[in-house]
Amino acid sequence: MTFVYAKCSSLERLELWDNLYYLTIGMELPWLVGGYFNVVLNEEEKIGGLLVYLPEYEDFAFCVNSCGLFDTGYKGSPFTWWNGRSNEECIFKRLDRIFVNQQFNTIFPTIEVEHLIRTRSDHAPLLMNCGEDAAYFLKRVKTTLSHWSKLTYGDIFKQLDIREDIVRIKEIMFEEEPIRENRIVLQQAQVELKSYLSIKEQYWK
Repeated sequence: MTFVYAKCSSLERLELWDNLYYLTIGMELPWLVGGYFNVVLNEEEKIGGLLVYLPEYEDFAFCVNSCGLFDTGYKGSPFTWWNGRSNEECIFKRLDRIFVNQQFNTIFPTIEVEHLIRTRSDHAPLLMNCGEDAAYFLKRVKTTLSHWSKLTYGDIFKQLDIREDIVRIKEIMFEEEPIRENRIVLQQAQVELKSYLSIKEQYWK
């Protein structure tokens, strides 16, 4: 997944479009790109304000096509941003969206995106639902990751609990008899615990 927060400047957005294109080189994995693109794809995605500047959305459309992405569509309001004003100064745009590539769509063919109501922001939140296919896919991923983690690290959570208990015992021993030997034993137990804590952090990355 790639999350986007585009700049206001059209020149800076060109750099973003280039970076997205470079990501597609050799891309064979399912890919979802979503977020705030800060530009519309056509004139129908804006109401109010100045006319849409053609080169801006043409650059955006060219990027989307070159990356092999397509819009998932949406339910709800056709616009995701409002400038907070009314009457003649009111502007609505569709600036937030989700794209996927063909590989992603093959795995999640029933994906739906809903534009939720705006509450505390001038942007509408996007709610993505991948359907029952997602639950099945995530279950397979969970099983695979669990098997991989046991092969790679062993049962790290069980080992972590054991190391924490050992440190507690060594702390008590050192508190009751604060001699150099007990201090060394405690430090060794703490080093082992830190090692497993580091493994746990890698597990969640």
